[in-house]
Amino acid sequence: MTMLSQVPSHVPSQVPIASTIPLSWLHEIFYAAAEEERGPGGQVAKLHVGEPYFDPPPEVADALVAAVRRGETGYTPVDGLLELRELIVAKLRAANGIDAAPSRVFVTPGSCQGLASLLKAIAEPGAEILLPELHWPVHLQQALLAGLRPVFYPLGPGYRPDPEAVLAAAGPATRVLLLNSPANPSGVVMDAAAVGRLLHAARSRGWRVVSDEAYEHFVFDGEHVSPASLERGLPEAERIVHSTFSFSKSMAMTGYRLGYVVTADERTASTLRVVQEASIIGPSTPVQHAGIAAMRCLPAADAHGELVRRNRDAVLPGLVAAGLLPGLPSGGWYAMLDIARSGLDAETFAARLLRERRVAVVPGTGFALQPGLDGAGAVRSIEPAPWSHRLVRIAFCVAPEVLREGVARLLDFVAECDASRRV
Repeated sequence: MTMLSQVPSHVPSQVPIASTIPLSWLHEIFYAAAEEERGPGGQVAKLHVGEPYFDPPPEVADALVAAVRRGETGYTPVDGLLELRELIVAKLRAANGIDAAPSRVFVTPGSCQGLASLLKAIAEPGAEILLPELHWPVHLQQALLAGLRPVFYPLGPGYRPDPEAVLAAAGPATRVLLLNSPANPSGVVMDAAAVGRLLHAARSRGWRVVSDEAYEHFVFDGEHVSPASLERGLPEAERIVHSTFSFSKSMAMTGYRLGYVVTADERTASTLRVVQEASIIGPSTPVQHAGIAAMRCLPAADAHGELVRRNRDAVLPGLVAAGLLPGLPSGGWYAMLDIARSGLDAETFAARLLRERRVAVVPGTGFALQPGLDGAGAVRSIEPAPWSHRLVRIAFCVAPEVLREGVARLLDFVAECDASRRV
């Protein structure tokens, strides 16, 4: 298995910047697993993708179908249906402690699209964005497409952000700090003290903060802290946190493609409105009606969180006992395994595990890419951090039986590799 999208060593001087940005390992493994499954061996234990085994509440599908049959299929405002935005505002105030307004809420075709548009709305020429050294690869792609230059801040034990290390990585061109808690891929949950320290520093330095809270309902140790909730007492002009949320995770609506962005201030909202008009015209109308139904079924999100917690508690301790995982993830859907004892690098490990044991995982190198850019922002080189060659990511949001079988095969494979090294 090779990273088909790797940037060539010599890139022509005049090419579209987007053409220099590689596809992620998530993309590569998705297709590799599908191809393997079409072969004679049959079903693959798919631990590579964050696809939940549970479904949205039935009211969600009913609302979408009903909207189509009523003829609710025309355009809506670029920021979405007012009824849905008002429900989101009520949820943000009650569950997240965020003081929002419908005029600063944007319904988006998934939080991924919302994040991409938000970064475009706040990007300044030549500006740098601080990303964690272990990151969701789409965050890196989005930053590069927005014209932001990524700078990676180091993580402490357990991949936990250290505010002092984050600030030490900043420079005079830093304008944006991205936070992701619970984090993909590590499952780290940031506490209020760390978030508050970073917000104070960001405000004093004139930065914007982007908070990706896709996994807000999947916190197993500690509690979820929305950074924007720490700005409730501030005048709008002093607020700096822009937040993104997803229906995909909390409500298991991955294929519906529905999320939302909450801007810190009206000025950013005005800019984002332009970006969204140019990008999507408006979000899908029937899907927004499904979202309205979902907002009225929010207890389902807590139930979904409990299902993923049960998976974690039932299966992942075996990985801890085997020395592949230092501890159970505090949140999210994923765990980063250290497979050094196998004697294989991450990409070889993932390829052989898929081929020999029919288990799909993602090499950790895809979550630690560090690009070198030219003056125009095109990627001239891209290499993973050296420590990432011993890591792979698994998703534990899958069906319990798939998780149990996939982890059992993975543990057997590691033991076999370890034994063969010792002979």
